[in-house]
Amino acid sequence: MSTTKPSLAEDIRTDERWQLVQRIVCSRPFQKSVRLRELLEYITEQTIVGHAQELTEHHIGSAVFHKPSDYSSLEDSSVRVHARQLRLKLHEYFDEEGRNDPVVLTIPRGCYTPIFKPRAKASTLIAENTLSSSTLTSWRRQAVLAWTLCGMLVLVCALLLLVYPLGRRSIASAEANVIPPWPFSQVFDSRHQTVVVVADSNYGMFRILTSQPGSLNQYLRREFLQMSPILKGSPGDARLSDYISSSTLTSFADVADVVTLLNMAGPLQKTVSVRYPRDLGMRDLDHENYIFIGSPASNPWVSLFQNRLNFRESESVVGNSVKCFVNSNPLPGEQARYEGLRWTGSQGEDYATIALLPNATHDGTVLALQGLQQEGTEAAGRFLADQENRRQLKVALRLSPSLETFPESIWFEALIRSRTVAGAPNSTTLVTVRRIR
Repeated sequence: MSTTKPSLAEDIRTDERWQLVQRIVCSRPFQKSVRLRELLEYITEQTIVGHAQELTEHHIGSAVFHKPSDYSSLEDSSVRVHARQLRLKLHEYFDEEGRNDPVVLTIPRGCYTPIFKPRAKASTLIAENTLSSSTLTSWRRQAVLAWTLCGMLVLVCALLLLVYPLGRRSIASAEANVIPPWPFSQVFDSRHQTVVVVADSNYGMFRILTSQPGSLNQYLRREFLQMSPILKGSPGDARLSDYISSSTLTSFADVADVVTLLNMAGPLQKTVSVRYPRDLGMRDLDHENYIFIGSPASNPWVSLFQNRLNFRESESVVGNSVKCFVNSNPLPGEQARYEGLRWTGSQGEDYATIALLPNATHDGTVLALQGLQQEGTEAAGRFLADQENRRQLKVALRLSPSLETFPESIWFEALIRSRTVAGAPNSTTLVTVRRIR
């Protein structure tokens, strides 16, 4: 099976299905996502030339996403994530710019083959409705009672056809008007997709094993494993190195936070997707809303925002010292350093920061949940999920505690302390806040 994208066959350029796809990829919903355009064009081309049976998740990962031929689709969900986003974008296109297109393109869940079908026309629906009337007329000649009963049935059906769409629209309108509680109202909205980026536990383990600080640049260029002689000794070390570099693992704390975030999103869950940090590119962050879970030690994307924060993670010797948050500008009564647990799973106090700030283009919002250890990261999600904690946060930021939306965006940073027992946060306390200007 080939894993490289073949050249475009000349004879498909005149195909109506290909021309429809070209209109779609040039539309507004697809302007900001090159990867979704490439995915849609590729699966369409393969379908038109008769290779639809080859459109498996693994094949698409190799051909479109340039994954190695031996990559595991069980551990790497990037194809599934992009397919879900593609379905949402197609739905948006056919609801807006393509609402008058005679042919509709869909990608059924569970497969990657595009389906092209004619849009139902009003004349067809009218013909179907009048068919019942003509049939009932013939029955009336045979039995007056049958005609009366069927006429009543037609009337009831007509009323249902009238009321049901109105009810559906009312429900959809009600869902659209549901606003998540603040600060989630700034990161979940109907105008943006919200991407939750979980931590890369393998990256965190590698830093500990090699005592190397790492950087986002090394992470993106996949140079991190090549820099350490520690994992290049025995065959066992080589297998460990291969596993760390190719598998996709995250922590229980991240999973717990994802569940919390989806619950807080409410009806806007359909706009939320979860991504692994290795699947992101720099340009992805220019638009949409992003939620980053984990500190720079396990989610290097968070390092992009560190220079805008007052509380910054510090670790003197990677993997062999207590991590802390350094208070860049202490206020009266505050500490200069807030030290957390030595290791995850131990008992004591850990710290986390919650930061809400605009992205670089001010076309989206970034929410960062950073814990010194996993307990702190989980505590950050629990803190925001509690109504009383959110009220205290608004009071500390001098906001009205009764409001869930505000005339302008509120950017802030909060430091919280958690009491942990047996690897789980037991309680959370707001320590201090900062407004981000």
